Formats: sequence, C-alpha cells, structure tokens
Amino acid sequence: MKSRAVLLFLFFAGCAVGIAQHKDTVKLKEVIITSSRIDLPFSENSRTIQLISSEDIQNSAATNVADVLQQIAGIDVRRRGIDGMQSDLYIRGGHFNQTLVLIDGIKTEDPQTGHHTMNMMIPLENIERIEIIKGPAARIFGQNAFNGAINIVTKKVVETGADIRLSGGSFNRQSVNVTATAQLKKASHQIHYSNNSSDGYRENTDFNNQNYFLKSTINTKKEPVSIMASFGERKFGANNFYTNSPNFNEYEETQTSLVGVSTKFVTKTFVLKPTLYWKRNQDMFLLKREDPSFSRNFNISNKVGAEVNASYTSELGITGFGIDMARITLASNNLGNQKRTMFNAFLEQRFTWGKFDITPGVSLNYFSDFDFNAFPGLDVGYKFNDKVKIYGNIGYSYRIPTYTELYINIPNFLSGNENLEPEKALAEEVGIKYHAKAFSFGTAFFRREATDLIDYVKETADSPFFLAQNLRKITTTGFEVSSSYKFNINSFEQQFNLNYTFLEDDYGTVDVFASRYLINTSIKHHF
Repeated sequence: MKSRAVLLFLFFAGCAVGIAQHKDTVKLKEVIITSSRIDLPFSENSRTIQLISSEDIQNSAATNVADVLQQIAGIDVRRRGIDGMQSDLYIRGGHFNQTLVLIDGIKTEDPQTGHHTMNMMIPLENIERIEIIKGPAARIFGQNAFNGAINIVTKKVVETGADIRLSGGSFNRQSVNVTATAQLKKASHQIHYSNNSSDGYRENTDFNNQNYFLKSTINTKKEPVSIMASFGERKFGANNFYTNSPNFNEYEETQTSLVGVSTKFVTKTFVLKPTLYWKRNQDMFLLKREDPSFSRNFNISNKVGAEVNASYTSELGITGFGIDMARITLASNNLGNQKRTMFNAFLEQRFTWGKFDITPGVSLNYFSDFDFNAFPGLDVGYKFNDKVKIYGNIGYSYRIPTYTELYINIPNFLSGNENLEPEKALAEEVGIKYHAKAFSFGTAFFRREATDLIDYVKETADSPFFLAQNLRKITTTGFEVSSSYKFNINSFEQQFNLNYTFLEDDYGTVDVFASRYLINTSIKHHF
C-alpha cells in the first residue's frame, strides 16, 4: 500500500509540474486564507485547503450550506429531513463530533452534541467564500478540529441595495429571502431575513426554518469595528431521526444565536485581531409529538469567550500567536447542569528559504474538567512556481467528550460514561496542488492513528443498553483527488468538478458485540 501511494504521488506530481510549464500570462487575484493564525495567500499554505467562492455557490444548484459541502472530496454530509434541516459533517472518515465549523473565524461547536454543528448556518446569499481545511487542525483551532475545520466567511458590503427572492412548490413549500445593504460614509450594514417552510412530503416531515443575519462595519478613527449577529430557529417533524419505531412521532425545535465583535490593528510588521463572542443554542425534543409529557428533552447551552490572534513579521519569518478563553454552561433536564472553563494558547513560526517553507507550532489547552494537554504540529512545503506546490504536514489532534457522551441516560437503550477520556490522534499527510485561472487540481495521501475514540457499544449480546466507551486504536489511511475546470458555452460560465476519496480503516481487535457509530464499513469510496 505504501509503495503504491508513493508511486501515485510521484505520478501526479510529474503531471502537475508538466502542466505548470504551459505559459499563462493571466495574473490571478490571490485569496488570503483567514482560517489560520497566520494569514497567508492560498498558494502559500502547506495544507490541504479547498475554497468555495460566492460565484461557485451561485452557479451551483445548492440551496443551503449542506448542499455546497456535499460536493467536496473527503466530506460526507449525512442529512435528516430536507432543506438542510439537520446535517452531520464527516471529514475523511471521521465522526460528526470531530468537525469544527467557524463563522468569520468564530468557533461554533456545541458542548451538548455535534448534531447541532450545522444549526447556525449562514444563508448562501451572505457567504463570500467557504474555507475547508482537512487534516489535523487542533494546533490551529484547538479541540474539535480533530479531522478538519470549515470557516464560513461572510460578505462585505460594497454598495447600497436590496434583493428579494420568493419561491414555492409542492406540499405547500414556501420560501422568502430578503437582503438589504447600505454603504454609508462612516459605516456599512447588511441585513438578511429568510423563511423556508413546508407541510412535508409525508407524515411528520413538515418544517419551518427562519434565519436573521446582521453584519455592520463601523469606521472609527483608527481601525474599523465589525459586528456580526445571527439567529436561526428551526421547527420540524423529526420522522425516524433517532428511532425506527412506528409508535413515535418525533419532533424537534432548535434556536441558535451567535454574536461577535471584532477589529484589527495593523502596522508594518504587526497584526492584532481581538474578538469577543457569545453563542447560545436551545434544543427541545419530543419523542411523541402529540404527547409532550411522555418524553421531553430540553437543553440550553451558552458559550461566552474572548480570542486574540496576532502575527509579527521579522527577519526570522512570521510568528503567529494567540489565546482563546471561554466559559461554557449547559442547563438540561436530561444531562444535568454542567459548566467548564476553557483556555487555549497557540504559537507557530513560519520560516522560508527561497521556495521552501516550514512552520512548526504548538497548541496548549486546558479544560477545567479535563487534564492540561499540548499538541504540536509541523507543516512543510515547496513551491515550484505560482501554480504548483507540494506539501506535507504532521500533527496531533484531540477532542473532549460532549455532554451527551458523558451524561445521557435513556433506560434500556443508551447510557453515557462520566469516565470517558478525550479522543487523540496523530495524523500525517503529503499532497500536491495546482491552481490556474481555468483549471485546478489537487491530490493528498493521509494517515491517521486515533486512540480512545468514543462510541456507544454493547459488550455482549445480552447487554441491556449501549454504553459510551473509549475504544482501542483505529488507523485510517486514504487518498483523495479533486479537480475543477471552468469554461464557457455561449457566454454562460460552466464548471466541471471531479472528486474522489478512498478510505480504509484498520480497527485491530475490538472486543465489543455491537457499535452504533465507529465499527462499520472498513473500506469506503466517495465520488
């Protein structure tokens, strides 16, 4: 397997270098990747990063973020319901609890469960681009970026205007989207409201989804201050979301709020970016929609935090550092009242010698209910020219258990475990990427050795319920190929994408009778 992987890598590298020798005088406008401690142009990053621009979104048939992400190699979006009502993200064969989503660099993970990761989704009309980082990202973002991270960058206001979109369809499907922007002398504002609803295509599949979004930039005498606020409410029939029993008509309501205030101080050699944020999630679930007294779960989580990122340019290169502090609470009639304090510190140094770059870094993490941990990593790269770069990286990642994994208790079915340890992994990757005006191509080979992965298991056939446990080591190897070609037909821009991902899991010997999540298919192909 290793020898074949090396041969494939050399083959793709040779093809990409050959293509790069073709003359192309068009100068591309570089996109600065903001989902890192050091802001770098796309071509300079030594990681597997994919960008989805607002033009790509507009030209696709996607109606929500889940639709957009489903088209990316290495990302598996598993959905319940329609219109992105509930979506779980799996990157490179990982788990839905192992993917971190950020909005304008603000982490939106939920302490209760990863099922809420996609609750706070920005409407497509307000997205400038989506930055997707695959591989271990704990060194950059801290916990939850176990297999990767997705940063949604919202649009900046460039003019005053308004946009109204109405649509309808079968099963009383109705959609209203309203966006208004104002470009003023000392400030700019963007307001969005959307409502999507349907009676459902069968019993108990109805939904009503509302989103409110506000982004304002205030131009002060020194640096502009950006204010972002978002609120989403979803009410939907959760038909067979969590059980297959015909006796239950499941129903769920969620409310998610996010508020962030940020600014940036810039000198010739120093950049400082402080951010204050607050995220709230409320979830109400009924096992019997017609009888709320039968089984009702109600949870409210809050996260209040402050983050400061900085970079300094010197003769040694670029030094990136920062801290992230937060207070997290959960009030739940099923999981109890929980609280924790979080502190993360980050440090990395980028060195460059001609076309070669190397970036070592480390993340120091503390949670009041878990031990102190340090997670180092290293990125290396060699840039042949403006279009072609080969790279490799290695790093440790981790994830602390969710409150659901720790404390859930469903008699005769599911039980949490207060003695769970954090998940840990060591991941390596090598890859090559080629990017030009009309054509882009990338391939990467990766390997991840994960230990203490959390799953709900039955140890024997006679076990009365699934119990949350840390499993032994699981090794995942794989490779992915992504390509994109843009062309015109009768002045209409077209885009052809071809993506492929191969994954193989080695579970070793796991002494359990049944597993709910991790122990399933060991070989996966994804087009």
